[in-house]
Amino acid sequence: MTHIAPQPGIMDIALYEGGAAHVKGVSNVTKLSSNENPLGPSPMAIDAMQAAVADMHRYPSADHTALRQAIGEVYNLPMAQIICGAGSDEIIAFLCQAYAGPGDEVLFTEHGFAMYRISARAAGATPVEVPERERVTDVDALIAGCTERTRLVFLANPNNPTGTMISSAELTRLADGIPKTAILVIDGAYAEYVEGYDAGASLVNSRDNVVMTRTFSKIYGLGGARVGWGYAPKPIIDVLNRVRGPFNLSSTALAGAEAAVRDTAYTDHCRVENAKWRSWLADALAELGVPSDTSCANFVLARFASPEEAEACDVFLQSRGLIVRRVAGYKLPAALRMTVGDEASCRALADAVKAFKESRS
Repeated sequence: MTHIAPQPGIMDIALYEGGAAHVKGVSNVTKLSSNENPLGPSPMAIDAMQAAVADMHRYPSADHTALRQAIGEVYNLPMAQIICGAGSDEIIAFLCQAYAGPGDEVLFTEHGFAMYRISARAAGATPVEVPERERVTDVDALIAGCTERTRLVFLANPNNPTGTMISSAELTRLADGIPKTAILVIDGAYAEYVEGYDAGASLVNSRDNVVMTRTFSKIYGLGGARVGWGYAPKPIIDVLNRVRGPFNLSSTALAGAEAAVRDTAYTDHCRVENAKWRSWLADALAELGVPSDTSCANFVLARFASPEEAEACDVFLQSRGLIVRRVAGYKLPAALRMTVGDEASCRALADAVKAFKESRS
């Protein structure tokens, strides 16, 4: 009998489940479950990663200078305040590891990204969930949820899986309202899909307790490379770099991300295409009696009359090789999150939902 036990909180973690990629018995599937860019990464990123393979016998940069410089130039941010990680997930984990522990609380909204809860428990902290208002972040609820034990407040804006977002004025009100001993973390995984939105960078510049996280997994199409980054006041960056492994990003990932962030024309193209087909898909679903909130990301949260109808629709879509995401684990059992694909995928999805509805009438 073993007496070896993990740290408190570890066994309370529910395993994260990624979006499905396969349907049993169906060979040709369209994956619309993980909010991936249907256009793929920039051709420049692909070329850069292929070129980097020749130097795979060399260790990668330990300080990510070239990538941080590229991010700084494109987003007009000082590179000394940028940290890179294996997806924004790792930056989230660093924050919990460095600033939260037993007796501390980590705050997030009821439909917030699952990694906030997981990373809080992994650090031994207590995850605290506050309600949203009709699937939109409730700033008053977040402020009211803070206590003297609150160390981190996580907010995805736009949010996953709802697609909704709050204004910059509301973000500012939240930053002003939380305790000075807590850090506000603005998760900007989908920020690039919103024209002119700085994802909280200006709040980082004017305060000592605000952090912005970003990812290359969404609009940049590099989900398989695992690259993310954070922007924070220099003292927080110094802390996070003390828990970051020196070679946490591969040389191929670094090369691809640097090329991707510099190819702003391709990023703009992806943003325009996503907006076009996101609007089309939302309108097509609404005409079929499947409403959704206005999405500011690269997916639509389709709402059905009941959990049973949502599950039945998911099964029907799978039979047609269309994989979307059930979100009951995010307390949205009557909804399905549908990634905005290319034109063919969006049309196929709308046609399939129409056929499903007709089969039940």
